[in-house]
Amino acid sequence: MQPAPQTRTRRKTLMLTILCLFLLPVAARAALFAYSGGPHSWRDADWSSIGSLPPATQHPEARVIVFSGRTGGWKGVIAVHSWAVIKRENAKTWTRYDVVGWGNPVRTNGWAPDGRWFGDSPKVVVDVRGAQAAAIIPKIEATITGYRFSHAGDYRIWPGPNSNSFTAAVLRAVPELGAALPPNAIGRDFREGFYAGLTDSRTGVELNLWGFAGVKIGWVEGVEFNLLGLVAGLDLRNPGVKLPGFGRIGAEALVPSALAR
Repeated sequence: MQPAPQTRTRRKTLMLTILCLFLLPVAARAALFAYSGGPHSWRDADWSSIGSLPPATQHPEARVIVFSGRTGGWKGVIAVHSWAVIKRENAKTWTRYDVVGWGNPVRTNGWAPDGRWFGDSPKVVVDVRGAQAAAIIPKIEATITGYRFSHAGDYRIWPGPNSNSFTAAVLRAVPELGAALPPNAIGRDFREGFYAGLTDSRTGVELNLWGFAGVKIGWVEGVEFNLLGLVAGLDLRNPGVKLPGFGRIGAEALVPSALAR
């Protein structure tokens, strides 16, 4: 029996939507990557500091920063890596926390706090200073200490838990930051099983199945559709579109620098 014309039309519409929202952006980003001439392995990449942070001894106030930078090789077509940097008041050093895919996943000060990632200059996701930073640092440290996937073998590149799952857990612990990782931070939406509830920022609602598929609607997160870890959608707070591979495209996004009231 042949499908009814209406059913065939719906299937075509669905396939065209998936093609336009998810597959074509990835193909376009892959073409740009192929001609970019960037580093294709960690040996070729620049991991040095971009010089955006002063020495900790010259910066007495507490501070919390989340960075993201495009990852290397063909993974860089669709994904960024993210990490957290904290400094308690009057601390003499910055402390950087990453999760990586070899050995024990959680690493401390493996790279410069504002270091390039596979040669890509990192972008700031959130930057809070002073008393507000001091107030949330204990929550962040407790989340890092108690991170569930901190043992050798726990890391899984897709759909998670990976580096972005870790940073998302940090942001989830402090929703008052009013921040979300970039849409191409694959792994940020990893959940253990089916989840229905508030978004990480608690400004909206989310349905999620293991990070393989999901939908979010919220002020901080905007409107997002997740298919196999690839995210397409709209940014409502800072008008723009979200496309797989490219991340967010639109008006310059404001970096949260104070706790949401």
